Amino acid sequence: MVGKKNFKELLGQVKAFAFDVDGVFTDGTIIIHPSGELLRTSNTRDGYAVHVAIERGFPVAIISGGKSEAVRQRFQGLGVTDIYLGTTDKVEALEDFRFKYGLKLSDILYMGDDLPDFEVLQRVGIPTCPRDAAPEIQQISAYISTFVGGKGCVRDVIEQVLRVNGKWGHSANGLQ
Repeated sequence: MVGKKNFKELLGQVKAFAFDVDGVFTDGTIIIHPSGELLRTSNTRDGYAVHVAIERGFPVAIISGGKSEAVRQRFQGLGVTDIYLGTTDKVEALEDFRFKYGLKLSDILYMGDDLPDFEVLQRVGIPTCPRDAAPEIQQISAYISTFVGGKGCVRDVIEQVLRVNGKWGHSANGLQ
């Protein structure tokens, strides 16, 4: 849990990211296709930031109650290997991710937007949320992005962490 450090000071301790999907990578809107498939839109800049974080050595987990294979494919295409879909216990998924990489809870930045994320946010070192997150989530977050879900909030937190660690931009580690 967040101690006496401010958000900018906490950024240097981040070693991994974990994210909810709906309301974080998306604006929370789901379009129901006539086939029954649930369609979502996401921001390409958020996806780019996830890809860069992984390339720079930061493990990234997706922890969602949703079960969409399209969501799995999207994140696999970005290089995410730790994808927990259909998750009824997000804390259990977080613990699995943490142990896989030998992380402490204080090493993890998690972004969630609604009550299913509450317990996870209370456990991680850096709890964050989009600007339009539920009030209960905003109250326990160390940082509320200036961006709403699906409109750049993921890029916002990843870019800040990578900048603090000297790993953002075209010259960091030679990534163009």
